[in-house]
Amino acid sequence: MASDWISKLPAPAKEYLNGRTLDEVECIISDLPGIARGKAVPAKKFARQDYFHLPDSIFYQTITGGWGEAAGEEGFTEKDMILKPDMATTTAAPWTGDWTLQVIHDAYDRKGNPVGFSPRNVLKRVVQLYRDQGWEPVVAPEMEFFLVARNIDPAKQIEPMMGRSGRPAAARQAYSMTAVDEFGPVIDDIYDFAEAQGFEIDGITQEGGAGQLEINLLHGDPVKLADEVFYFKRLIREAALRHNCFATFMAKPIKDEPGSAMHIHHSILDIETGQNIFSGPQGGETDAFFHYIAGLQNHMPNALAVMAPYVNSYRRYVKDHAAPINLEWGRDNRTTGIRIPLSDPNARRVENRLAGMDCNPYLGIAASLACGYLGLMEERRPDKQFKGDAYDGEGDIPRTLGEALDVFDEATDLHEVLGTEFARVYSIVKRAEYDEFLQEISPWEREHLLINV
Repeated sequence: MASDWISKLPAPAKEYLNGRTLDEVECIISDLPGIARGKAVPAKKFARQDYFHLPDSIFYQTITGGWGEAAGEEGFTEKDMILKPDMATTTAAPWTGDWTLQVIHDAYDRKGNPVGFSPRNVLKRVVQLYRDQGWEPVVAPEMEFFLVARNIDPAKQIEPMMGRSGRPAAARQAYSMTAVDEFGPVIDDIYDFAEAQGFEIDGITQEGGAGQLEINLLHGDPVKLADEVFYFKRLIREAALRHNCFATFMAKPIKDEPGSAMHIHHSILDIETGQNIFSGPQGGETDAFFHYIAGLQNHMPNALAVMAPYVNSYRRYVKDHAAPINLEWGRDNRTTGIRIPLSDPNARRVENRLAGMDCNPYLGIAASLACGYLGLMEERRPDKQFKGDAYDGEGDIPRTLGEALDVFDEATDLHEVLGTEFARVYSIVKRAEYDEFLQEISPWEREHLLINV
C-alpha cells in the first residue's frame, strides 16, 4: 500500500483525522448474519499490508456460534481467504477511545476469484447482472429498530427503554415528535457518529412500536447503501450503549408490538440515457415497471429465507401489525407487500415491504434485486393492482423459516442469479441454525404444556 494512503482517503475520513494521529485500523467483512468479522491492526502495520487472511469458516457459522457442514468436498480445513481492502469504504469509528478507522474488505480465494458466498460479493454479482443488460439499479433502504432497556437475561421479556421523561417509551405514537424527543441523547449521538463517518441521514421518525424508530437513507448505488446499513447497525448499537440501553434490529423483539422492517425502494436507470426505465417518454408506466413488480410477486416467496433469515423473522408477519402478509401490489398502500409510492415519473420506484431489519443488508438487497431482475428477464405481467386493505386477504408467503428454506432450496432460477455456491452454503448454515433452535424449549411451551397435555 502506498505510503501516502491517508491522503487518498474519502474526505470524511481525512477530516476525522485532521490534526490527529491514527492509532488503529479495523479490517472488517460481513459474515452471513451481517456481523462484522476481521482484525484490528496498528495503523503502521495496515500501511504496509495489501491484504490479510481469515479462514473461510467465518461464513459457515450460525448466529449462535455453531457450524454448518458447508465446507464442501475438501472438508472442514478452514483454508485462508485473501481479504483486500476497498479503500472507498474507509470511515471513522468515532465511538472508540483512540483514533480508529474502519475499512470493509472483499474476499477472494487463492486463485484471485471472488468468494461466492461472501455477502458483499453476492450483491456485487447481482448488480453486475443488471449492468450487463445496460441497467443501473438504484435502491433506498429504510431502517427500523427499537431502543430497549438493557437486557442481560434471555429469559426476561424485552422492555422499552426509559425516556428522558423517566417513563418507558410509549407505543402507538407513530410520527410523534415528542416521542422522538424522548430519545434525544441517543439520536444526537447517532447524528454525530453518522456525520463523523460521512453518512447522510434523510430523516428519523418515530414508528408505531414502543421505542421504535426509523432512519431513511438517500437513494443510490446498492453496494454503497448496503455498506452504509452495515455500518449503521454498529453505529446505532454503539450510540445506544452510551445511554444505558440497547438498540435491537430483531424483526419482532416485543410481544404485541409491530416488527422492524428494512423496506427497500428500487428504481432502474438506463446506463446510456440515465432515464428511469419504469417511466416512458410521456411519463407513463412502462412494461419494465410491471415486469419488475411481477418478478417480486413471483420470486419473493423463494427469496424470503434470505430476507427473513431467523425464526423470529416470521413473528413479524401478523395481520394488522404494520407488516405485509401477502404479495399484493398497490399504489400508495402500506398494507400491501409491494407498494408504489407517490412520486413524479423520474422518481418512479417499487418498494419491497417484506424484508426484515434482521437480514444481512447485502443479502437482503441482493435477494430483492434478484427477484426484480428475474421479472425483467421473464417479462411477465403482475396480478391486478390491489385496492383496499390487504390485511383482509389470505397470506401467501411462507410462515416459518423451515418452510421458507424448503421453497428456497427448490428455486434454481434464483440460485443462478445469487450464485449457486452461495445458495448451497446459505441453506446448509440456516438449516443448522434452525435445528439448533428446535432443540430449545420456550416459556410458552413450559407454561401451557408442562402439566396440561
